[in-house]
Amino acid sequence: MRTTAPRRRARRTLPGAGATAALLVVAAGVLGGCSADGAKPAGERGAQAAPRWNTAPASVAAVGDSITRGFDACSVLADCPEASWATGDDPAVRSLAARLLGEAEAPARSWNYAVTGSRMADLPGQLASAAAHKPGLVTVMVGSNDACRPSASSMTPVAAFRSGFENALADLRAASPASQVYVSSVPDLQRLWEQGKDDPMVRQVWRLGICQSMLAEPTSETAGATARREQVRARVVEYNEVLREVCAKDGLCRYDGGAVFQYPFSAEQLSRWDWFHPGKDGQARLAELAHRQVTSAEPPR
Repeated sequence: MRTTAPRRRARRTLPGAGATAALLVVAAGVLGGCSADGAKPAGERGAQAAPRWNTAPASVAAVGDSITRGFDACSVLADCPEASWATGDDPAVRSLAARLLGEAEAPARSWNYAVTGSRMADLPGQLASAAAHKPGLVTVMVGSNDACRPSASSMTPVAAFRSGFENALADLRAASPASQVYVSSVPDLQRLWEQGKDDPMVRQVWRLGICQSMLAEPTSETAGATARREQVRARVVEYNEVLREVCAKDGLCRYDGGAVFQYPFSAEQLSRWDWFHPGKDGQARLAELAHRQVTSAEPPR
């Protein structure tokens, strides 16, 4: 009798034990973020796969236009890459590379592929050169020359600007998947016009052909001239929105939140040769802005 009763009890409790075990397995799967077949929900897979921003990249490559080449920062109508906000070695500027890597290490671990006069259409080639180094960080500052054209009607269309940036970023991601990208907004060209328009010597320099879509007839207050300048500024705003939107789709891309566009450059921070490009002091301010945002744990809002 004593031998049969326990057996009956065991037979009765086994189904309950199996159900309990099954519930524990399912619960473990739910708590662990797995479905019954062991697969993670799509939302969590995406969250775990999201790359994390590195605030201390080990190398820097720069692409863009004349601003990143330090044009007119040291002498008239000449590049001055040593004064570049991104990769220069001038101690008066303290470039982003110098701040991130240290002045001793920056020359060996930073590269400047920006070209004066470049537009968005030139970005893919520059990024291809940068990607060859598999840099920890790529800085992008482009768009001023897309707006600075002989006339407002010849500015780069927004759709072409967008597709150009999308394609260039996709190519970089394919060639160097782990490279972070820091994108500077396009400066407010109208603000730069306001800084120099009342100086007769500045106006003489601007007549050489600098950014005529904005700087032609600098003192004219006619409806046509005012509308032209407003059109150029509006296009820059549209370019910056494109940069923000496209960058937001890439987990390793950080847009500056409009910091460069909003920065109130003073005459003292502009080149003393053209009063339009940043001088050394302006380059230093760009480096400061970039460093603050690259090293921030959170992107600008």
